[in-house]
Amino acid sequence: MSAVNEPSALAIPDGIPQLLRDLVHERIGIFFESDRFDTLLDKLRDRVLHHGFRSYLEYFYLLKYDEKGRDEWLRVMDAFSVQETYFWREAPQIRTLVTTVAPRWFERHSTPLRIWSAACASGEEPYSIAIALIEAGMGDQPFEIIASDASEAALTRARAGLYRERSFRALPEPLRSKYFSSEPEGWRLVPEVRARISFRQANLAAPAEISGLATAQVIYCRNVFIYFSPAAIRRTLAVFAEQIPDGGHLFVGASESLLKLTSDFDLQEIGDAFVYVRKPRDASP
Repeated sequence: MSAVNEPSALAIPDGIPQLLRDLVHERIGIFFESDRFDTLLDKLRDRVLHHGFRSYLEYFYLLKYDEKGRDEWLRVMDAFSVQETYFWREAPQIRTLVTTVAPRWFERHSTPLRIWSAACASGEEPYSIAIALIEAGMGDQPFEIIASDASEAALTRARAGLYRERSFRALPEPLRSKYFSSEPEGWRLVPEVRARISFRQANLAAPAEISGLATAQVIYCRNVFIYFSPAAIRRTLAVFAEQIPDGGHLFVGASESLLKLTSDFDLQEIGDAFVYVRKPRDASP
């Protein structure tokens, strides 16, 4: 591959797209097929230029070998962050939580129900969960919602709780009027709901960053595995399976199937949603 002849052109030595692809896959799980190398390079282009590099090879060395690469990976995760989300997305999975999973927990336990939104992007998912629990009369019940994302930029937007019309395409209008206030820049979520969510940065491909989070009784990890390779999905699922309690619930996107990727979860139909439920551990020595 060769660079086009323009002032801002960047050299793309042979083999570098594949090396970058493999490095990105190793560190953050996202996988680009060879026919999407142009997309990969385009997402990284601004970062390469930011450092004043003339070639993607220099950027590869930064990411792989330079001590400064640790901080640069945070910017890479911002570059690859997918912000296509909205309130009330895949609503049946939220209804299953508030009509079945959460009530069962509160009937049997006095300890908080811990819910982890594992790829929260700009925050619509965890806020939808909180609103749904409050609307179902469980606002005074002990529940904790932790939301994480690999992108710090996404988390900044999520903490602000400010949204534009695109985020409301599935949210019933009465709920918007009840839980959001209009501002010149958009609609701001009320502080009472924002305070119910604890946000933190975590890379799903880094076991050390997600191990503690995966102890939640309920995990929402929706529409992120579609960007992972099967090997990367298996690695993440292994952490989930090791940490989530027996009987814990894992919600993934409607288009994502884990049946060939893990034997630690049973796929069950609960309410009007399909959920992966952690099988009991083998008690035998």
